[in-house]
Amino acid sequence: MGIMDKFKFGEDEYLQIEHPQEDTTPKLKMVEIEKMDSYADSDRIQKKVRDGGIMLVKIKDLKNKDVSELKRAVERVKKTCLAIDGDIAGVGEDWIIVCGNGAKVQREQEN
Repeated sequence: MGIMDKFKFGEDEYLQIEHPQEDTTPKLKMVEIEKMDSYADSDRIQKKVRDGGIMLVKIKDLKNKDVSELKRAVERVKKTCLAIDGDIAGVGEDWIIVCGNGAKVQREQEN
């Protein structure tokens, strides 16, 4: 007697297996507005980008305070974006956009 012998049914009988319904509606991602006032703020931004967040980050205050600290902070966030297949781009001189996995920045196409 094999293991499948326990599951034999008559010709008109069947076993109905229910599968949980998957939510097929697309998840709405919100664009968050963040501020980078110091190098320490890059920790918070990195965590959000790892979680798949999309952020518009104001860098103006840190740029006016310490450009070298800004460069280190942006480079740190950039490495995280590259590691998780996210994206980062400058928007003007005072903002950057940072995207987690699943989102990309549309850049202007050169003519």
